[in-house]
Amino acid sequence: MTLAPETTALTVQLRLADSWLALCEPSALTPGRGVAALLPDGGQAAVFLDRAGRMYAIDNRDPFSGAAVLSRGLIGSYQGRPFVASPLLKQRFDLESGRCLDDETVRVTTYEVRIS
Repeated sequence: MTLAPETTALTVQLRLADSWLALCEPSALTPGRGVAALLPDGGQAAVFLDRAGRMYAIDNRDPFSGAAVLSRGLIGSYQGRPFVASPLLKQRFDLESGRCLDDETVRVTTYEVRIS
């Protein structure tokens, strides 16, 4: 039995409070790059797919500059922890915890992300 394409489409979803928000098809994510997603409250999330196929989502707003640019940052790893470096002032944010690796008093919101 083959399912119709409309019933088998996968979407990247972001957990918001007690519900999941559909963002895009997985093919819209490029390994090693981020994309910005508009949230229902007007905020933005930065969604990343690393080269190993793991997805991460954090607040897109850089707390140091106030600009919504983290989705444009470079991803890498430090001591085995995935991070994104802000494209403006280069502070690094842990993609799993949201903690700033360069100033432990600062962090960004993280979101659970899945393909469903």
